Amino acid sequence: MATDSENLVCQDSISHHATNQLVIESSKASSVTEAPPGSEEPQWLQGLPLLMIMTAITLVCYLMLLDVSIVSTALPAITNEFKSLPDMGWYGAAYQLSNAALQPLTGKIYASFTPKWTWLCFFAVFEIGSLICALATSSKMLIVGRAVAGMGNSGIQNGCVTIIAGIVPLSRRPALLGVAMGISQLGLASGPLVGGALTEYTTWRWCFWINLPVGAVIAALFIFTRVPDPTPKEPPTAVLRTLHNKLDFVGFVLFAGAVIMLLLAVQYGGHQFPWGSSTVIGLFCGSGINFIAWLIWDWKKGDDALIPLPLLRQRAVWSSCATYAVSMGSLFTTSYFLPIYFQGVLGASPLISGLQLLPNIVPQLLMAVLSGALVTRLGYYLPFSLMGSILASIAAGLISTYSLTTPLQRRIGYQILLGAGHGLGLQMPMIALQSSVQPQQIPVSVAVLMFGPQLAGALLVSFGNTILTNSLVTLIPQYAPDVDPAIVVTAGATSFRNEISPSDLTNVLVAYSKSVSRVFYLGAACGAVSFVTAWGMGWKDIRAGSRPPKPSESGSQVEEKP
Repeated sequence: MATDSENLVCQDSISHHATNQLVIESSKASSVTEAPPGSEEPQWLQGLPLLMIMTAITLVCYLMLLDVSIVSTALPAITNEFKSLPDMGWYGAAYQLSNAALQPLTGKIYASFTPKWTWLCFFAVFEIGSLICALATSSKMLIVGRAVAGMGNSGIQNGCVTIIAGIVPLSRRPALLGVAMGISQLGLASGPLVGGALTEYTTWRWCFWINLPVGAVIAALFIFTRVPDPTPKEPPTAVLRTLHNKLDFVGFVLFAGAVIMLLLAVQYGGHQFPWGSSTVIGLFCGSGINFIAWLIWDWKKGDDALIPLPLLRQRAVWSSCATYAVSMGSLFTTSYFLPIYFQGVLGASPLISGLQLLPNIVPQLLMAVLSGALVTRLGYYLPFSLMGSILASIAAGLISTYSLTTPLQRRIGYQILLGAGHGLGLQMPMIALQSSVQPQQIPVSVAVLMFGPQLAGALLVSFGNTILTNSLVTLIPQYAPDVDPAIVVTAGATSFRNEISPSDLTNVLVAYSKSVSRVFYLGAACGAVSFVTAWGMGWKDIRAGSRPPKPSESGSQVEEKP
């Protein structure tokens, strides 16, 4: 059978040259039925259907990252309404926690069910979460809504990449991914500006209402367009009978338990409980024990595991995942805490705070588009990843010097450097991973890739909130001895100005500025780490060949015959 397939490739390459050869090889790798000899019909979407699907994917990628960052400028208003500054970290962490815990499982789900309807189900969950947030009457209800939205998002971005793998050949995927990722970064960068405008002129609840009408357009584009499946699937009724084996629920429970306990320990430590308390130590120990148990189970399951260990041992896979995680961690940290600096320290309104982030937004968008075009033309993604890491690390370090008296030109210049660094490097791990794995490995490998940023984002936002709170408790007695730190911590990111006397305000603002600056050290550290991990992605020319790596190179157990 293998000999017949190779003869077919040989004959087809002679008659139809490289284009049809790509279709046959990619189809063979992904187990899609090959086109018959002499057929002119491609296996991929073209024209209007391709445009509709890519429009929907680009819009949803934009919406997902907009949802992550749009809350940043609304956080002060939310904490003021609910008197919930200590919960501020949970508004981001709840979203990232549920997203991170479910992310590996989504890869198995996409490998078992049709991508189109699986994707629509996840998107429906995300919309329900947005609705809960918009209607929230308490801080706890808002946190629950963010968690539900995170559950939906856990399968959306993975599904987008899986769907792209089924509609275009491998050689075209980096360009399309670059467009989607570049515009989605605009969502992450423009979120604070949009959130600031909505918060100031309407209400912070519109930061969540906005997802519903845009989501209706996206869902319509998907529902009325045919979405090819890159790999054949059994009927849903047949899958449901063996679902417990296909999805590895035991591995999921162990892995999710480890992640949730780790994030709870970080969220509670130094805030609700001392770091040395039995609660925090117990959570850390429970997370470690669950993780060890998951590793043992994962090793026993082999290729059927939630995250196959042979896949993780590939250098390009783990390096791409690590680089993407710490790069997005840097972006999350700066996106969440720059508005706190502008509003809490400088006293800017939500809209002005968003406008002050434009020096970060515009370079990030421009460099994302430019770097994607240059990679397509030059072929090499590694230099852009390394340069982006360097710029982002330096910029975060410079931003940590912000104070009450930092001149406007420095605030603008440092943000331009930060936006350029993030725009250059963020999409490169995605391109590296796409060019390094087999088509049938895409759902699981992308799920692993997307898991990293969710975990890193949840950890770093929690760390940042802990650093900010603990630093305020330490520094306020030094700079304003007559002010109770608890009043500043619980009042909200801007309302504390109304709770203290004007004579103490300047000294409190100095303490607040220094506390926020300490958070930006995390962003600088992430940039430095991403520079180290990026080298493992390899020096590879994506123009040199559009064929996936051989099974032996990708860790597959399938033997390739001569």
